Amino acid sequence: MINIDWEKLQNGSDIRGVALEGIKGEKVNLTNEVMEQLGKSFTEWLKSKGHKHITIAIGMDSRISGQQLIKAFSQGVISQGANIIDCGLASTPAMFMTTISDNISAQAGVMLTASHLPFNRNGAKFFTKKGGLDKVDISDILKIAATKQFTPHAKGGSIEKFDFISEYSNILVGFIRTRVNNNLNFEKPLSGVKIVVDAGNGAGGFFAHKVLEPLGADITGSQFLNPDGRFLNHVPNPEDKDAMSSICNAVIKQKADLGIIFDTDVDRSAIVDKNGNPINRNALIALISSIILEEHPASYIVTDSITSEGLAKFINKNLNGKHHRFKRGYKNVINESIRLNAEGKPSWLAIETSGHAALKENHFLDDGAYLVAKLLVKMAQLRAEKKELTNLIDDLQTPEESEEFRLKIAHNNFAKYGQEVIDKLHKITEAVNGWQIEPNNHEGIRVKCLNDNEKGWFLLRLSLHDPVMPLNIESDIKGGVKNIASKLKGLMSEFKQLDLSVIK
Repeated sequence: MINIDWEKLQNGSDIRGVALEGIKGEKVNLTNEVMEQLGKSFTEWLKSKGHKHITIAIGMDSRISGQQLIKAFSQGVISQGANIIDCGLASTPAMFMTTISDNISAQAGVMLTASHLPFNRNGAKFFTKKGGLDKVDISDILKIAATKQFTPHAKGGSIEKFDFISEYSNILVGFIRTRVNNNLNFEKPLSGVKIVVDAGNGAGGFFAHKVLEPLGADITGSQFLNPDGRFLNHVPNPEDKDAMSSICNAVIKQKADLGIIFDTDVDRSAIVDKNGNPINRNALIALISSIILEEHPASYIVTDSITSEGLAKFINKNLNGKHHRFKRGYKNVINESIRLNAEGKPSWLAIETSGHAALKENHFLDDGAYLVAKLLVKMAQLRAEKKELTNLIDDLQTPEESEEFRLKIAHNNFAKYGQEVIDKLHKITEAVNGWQIEPNNHEGIRVKCLNDNEKGWFLLRLSLHDPVMPLNIESDIKGGVKNIASKLKGLMSEFKQLDLSVIK
C-alpha cells in the first residue's frame, strides 16, 4: 500500500496535490505512483456505479507535470481492463463534453489541473455524463485508493489519442454563428472586431486561433497563448490584480474592441471593454445576468455569498430577476441552482464572483469559454444596433471601496473555532447601533452597516478548506471600509486565536 495521507489530496470536489519540488516546505504527494493508484481507483468507482466496458477520456492543462501524470493515471486505468482516450492539452469544460459527444464514446472524463495554483501543483477533476463529481464521490474514490489492493486485469485496456479541443472549438464556433445569425456574413460574424486574448500560458490559447479567427475576428496583440506551465508572465487567474492589469493594458495598447482572459483550465473567464475597464466579479455577473434574464424573464440567478448590494439591486429591480445569494464554492452555487429548478423555481444561471459561470442551457457546466461565447453573440448583435456590450450594465451601482482581509486561525480545530467566532459575533453585532444582520444569509455572518460614516456591509465566513476566515467589506463612501474594519477589529479583540493584524 502507498503510505500517504490520501484525505489531504481532497480539495472539495477536486483532487489537488504537490506534483513537483521547487517550493520550500511543500513536499511532493502527487507522485506517479499515487496517480496510477488513482487511475485504478476511479475505474473501480465507475464499476461500482454499474459501468461496464469503460472508456475514460483524459486531458491536461499546461502544467509541466501533466505529461508524466497522464501517463501514470492511464497506466492505472488500462491495468484494470478499461480504455483511455488521451486528449492531450485540453480544458476542463471540454473534458466533460467528451462524455456526451457523438464522436467520442467516453463514460467519464478526467482533467489534470490545479486551476490557478503555482507551477508545482497539479490535481484532477472528474466527470460523468451527469456532470462533475461531488465531494462525497471524491471521498469514496480516495477511500478505494487507500484501502484496495488491485490485481492486473487479464486482458488490459487500450490507449488512443484524440484531438478533442478542436472538436470542442468547432462546437463553440457553430454556436456563435448560429446565434448571431448574420445573413450578410454568417461564416465570419466577428469580422471587423479586434479581440485580445490572454491565456496566461494556460490551456486557453486555443480560443484565439480555433474559435475567434474562424469567426473573422482580428486577434492581433493577443498574449501568452503558448502553453507554458511555469506561468512566467502572470498568474492565469481573472481574479488576480496583476493578470487583469496585464490584459487591460493590452486592450488599450492594441486599441482593441474587447479583451478576454481565461484561467489555467478555462473554466473561468473575464472580459475587458474597449476602454481598458475590467468586467469581472460583480460586473461580469451583472452582464451575463442581463442576457440570461432577457432570454428567461424572472429566472433565479444564484451567486456566491460575497456579491455586492448593488448587484442584488440590479438583478432584482433593473432586470426583474430573482437574486439568490448562496455559498462560496462553484459546486455549491451549481447544486443550489439545480435544486431550485427541481423545486419548480426556474434558475438559468449559477455564477461565482471568481468567474465560474454555469448555465442551465450548457449542462450546468462552469465553462469560461462558453460564457465568453454568450457575450460575443450579444456583442455582435448589439454592434449591429450601434450599441456597446457594456451598455447592458450602465445602471449597475458599484461600491466606492471594496476590500478582503484573510484572517488566519491558530486553533488546531479551525473549523470549530471559526464557527464559534461566527456565533459569538452574531450576538455582539446585534447590540451595535446602525448594524443589521442579514436574515437570508447562507454562509458566515453578513451585516449591513448603515451609519453615515460606513454605508456598506461586511461578510465574515470560514474558508472552504483552509484555516482562514475571509472578511469582505464594501462601502459606498470613501473611508467607509476603514471605518467598518476599525470598529469590527475592536469588537473581535476577544478572539485571541484569530489573527487580526491584517486588518489595517
